[in-house]
Amino acid sequence: MKRMLSNKSIVLGVSGGIAAYKACELTSRLKKLNANVDVIMTKSAAEFVTPLTFQSLSLNQVVTDMFDKPKYWEIEHISLAKKADIIVIAPATANVIGKLANGIADDMMTTTVMASKALKLIAPAMNTNMYENEVVQRNIQTLKQLGYEFIEPGEGRLACGDVGKGKMAEPEVIEARIKELLFPKRDLEGKTLLVTAGPTREALDPVRFITNHSTGKMGFSIAEKAAVRGAKVYLVAGPSNLSTPKGVERINIESALEMYDAVMKLADKADIIIKSAAVADYRPAEVSDEKIKKSGGELVITLQKNPDILQELGKIKGDKVLIGFAMETQNLIENAKAKVLKKNLDFIVANDLRIEGAGFAGDTNVVKIIDKNGNIEDVPLMRKSDLADIILDKATSVCK
Repeated sequence: MKRMLSNKSIVLGVSGGIAAYKACELTSRLKKLNANVDVIMTKSAAEFVTPLTFQSLSLNQVVTDMFDKPKYWEIEHISLAKKADIIVIAPATANVIGKLANGIADDMMTTTVMASKALKLIAPAMNTNMYENEVVQRNIQTLKQLGYEFIEPGEGRLACGDVGKGKMAEPEVIEARIKELLFPKRDLEGKTLLVTAGPTREALDPVRFITNHSTGKMGFSIAEKAAVRGAKVYLVAGPSNLSTPKGVERINIESALEMYDAVMKLADKADIIIKSAAVADYRPAEVSDEKIKKSGGELVITLQKNPDILQELGKIKGDKVLIGFAMETQNLIENAKAKVLKKNLDFIVANDLRIEGAGFAGDTNVVKIIDKNGNIEDVPLMRKSDLADIILDKATSVCK
């Protein structure tokens, strides 16, 4: 494992931001895997970490100026753009992302990226409001459509004092993604996965609806990882702002009934079905054509049960692998075990909403995986993207 990146050339672009210090650890990690690492720094980055630091860690000269006289290229003058197996920009500022998205090449980093056909991996790092700015998000979407890979920033206290999303992903996470991109696992080739994700919305009137706090992050992570591993992936998604993962066919729905119809149409095509969506158990018995107006008394809404999609799939399961999710606030193991048996599942991924780091919206989860024989696997706090691989590993073992 220590030499798994031997003969791989990684160009690491470091742009200006306090997260530049994390790129030092990333460089060290990649060198320990025997990769060749060439570092390009913007002038702003050199204000945070000296080029000498990266030179010492990478054992290569560091490029900071597009017009520097070459000091270390081979006799053939092979450029960094051509020698790279992957170009990683970590941290990537809004400025660099904007330049790349709009074809601006005015320094060594952006020039190298645009001159290269290598894989590109971007790790954004910036203020929360800046990251969420619609222009920055548009630029990110543009680059994703062009084939650039992104690692979402984490959440927490930022250097500016704000708390929110914008922290550069940790070096170990970026390292794992680099290895995944350079040596993709293709164990799901020939398999078709059906994944559900996100919430459903049950309309009360043209204005209001019943829903939950699900964002779809877990299901989208599973879909993304499955596609990387070679599967044909159908993603039936409730309302979500998340981008469609590369190589995934997305079917958008609103209500539980719409999800039921979409899933049942696709079920026959799937070898593995993973139901991670947070589907509403009930819907209003009557939906008003007009906005319901306030009145002096109480408003009573009659609800009727939605179909249990997972249970219906269990009835027609056959030799498919069927995986469910359970979120509980009490009696987690007992309730999850009962669902496995009642719904004819191969295993269930269960989490307790009260545990820190688990549940809706966040980037992490803490779960217990319980199979049909009652075996329990405790999975500690980890990013949902890493948990996705664990779930897929277990699903492939069941397929065998």
